[in-house]
Amino acid sequence: MSSTLLVTGAAGQLGQRVIHHLLETYKVAPGRIIAATRNPEKLADLAAKGVVTRKADFDDASTLPAAFAGVDRLLIISTDALAVPGQRLKQHTAAVEAAKKAGVKHLLYTSMPAPENSLVSFAPDHLGTENAIKASGIGYTILRDAWYFDNFLWALPHNLETGKWYTATGNGRVSNISRDDCALAIAAALASDTAESATYTLTGSTALTTQDVATVVTAVTGRPLEVVQVSDEQLAAGIIAAGMPKFVADMLVSADDNTRAGKFDILTNDFNKLTGKEPQTVRAFFEAHKAALLG
Repeated sequence: MSSTLLVTGAAGQLGQRVIHHLLETYKVAPGRIIAATRNPEKLADLAAKGVVTRKADFDDASTLPAAFAGVDRLLIISTDALAVPGQRLKQHTAAVEAAKKAGVKHLLYTSMPAPENSLVSFAPDHLGTENAIKASGIGYTILRDAWYFDNFLWALPHNLETGKWYTATGNGRVSNISRDDCALAIAAALASDTAESATYTLTGSTALTTQDVATVVTAVTGRPLEVVQVSDEQLAAGIIAAGMPKFVADMLVSADDNTRAGKFDILTNDFNKLTGKEPQTVRAFFEAHKAALLG
């Protein structure tokens, strides 16, 4: 394999792990990897390993054709521009157009499960990007990442302190997966050199209710955690009272709504297909992150 591989968002958490797995797990030569971000100085450690670094600013589309020049396989990691409606889709569409101009042979994109049938506030960004990629005529691999286990680490330390976990998920289930496992599968797809277009949904091996997760957290930490079901309106009020912006409240409430409606209850073996491995379990994840849970 001699394709040149580019990872956008290379300074972000997912981007860093994808490049780690390209180098360490799949033994891709550093000189074949291009790490791109708006501030390449943040990538000095990768440059020291022989990885090529480039500037790519999704808010300045004029920087993108040069960033993507000479690239065979391009991974577009979805951006975090969620505060302004439509901004993220605009960024992604500009990246797809630039990839086409640059002659990129294969596009990979990190999406979300079932965006075409989702209640999540930012699902239209993902669906719109998937459609733009398909319309570009470039071969593609779409990787629909399930909700990360890692996202639980935002609120669970506080929940464990109070002993209560307020949620609007009802009895809905989510097939969570760790961010690192997603990165492992994405790196496998990026390094594979396949020209075939495909869509994969990356999930864990089981779908869990909030109560299931709380039970595991209690078993790992020894701390009681009561799941308290609330309405969407109550959840939104609590999030805003905690100082979060309205768009974050809308996002989190819509995710709980999507869970409650059963739209995250999706299980596949696509992770196994791409990696030949089993995904990390929720128990193993929380045991590995016990210190973070306990603050």
